[in-house]
Amino acid sequence: MKKLVPFALLTAMAAPVLLVPAPVFAQSRAELRDDRREIREEARELRRAERSGDPRRIHEERRDLRDAHREYRDDLRDRDRRWAEDDWRSWRDRNRGLYARGEWRAPFRYYRFQPGARIGSVYYGPRYLIGDPWRYHLPQPGFRRAWVRHYNDVLLVDTRRGTVIRVLPGFYW
Repeated sequence: MKKLVPFALLTAMAAPVLLVPAPVFAQSRAELRDDRREIREEARELRRAERSGDPRRIHEERRDLRDAHREYRDDLRDRDRRWAEDDWRSWRDRNRGLYARGEWRAPFRYYRFQPGARIGSVYYGPRYLIGDPWRYHLPQPGFRRAWVRHYNDVLLVDTRRGTVIRVLPGFYW
């Protein structure tokens, strides 16, 4: 019993440190759910206004619906921004060995890509694909997208068109 109490205290103290990103995502999930509910309510109000035939009320309800959509998009953008900066950076800081550069070389020169740039297929060939993005706390890339290593940077690439979607500079040490 004497050994159990210190263990429980250590576990209780360590748990918030290990679960830091969880409240951030829970909060954003709740915000997004509330925003979707608000959009449904505003759409319902717009349908009621259209049935009433009052042009002033229809105009107001359309504006409210447009504002609800804008708020939802802003919250989505904020969630992505929080993920991009907080989650993988804090994970990288705690797990430095996982992000060690090692003896990695490419047969082409380094170029700092920007989102929207078109790149050749040699840059996202099988040799440079990150096959296990969850290991680095990167989200799943999606259909016809891939996370690619380019020197110390990581690129999210649309593999069908060769377009860079997102750039995480200085990802590796």
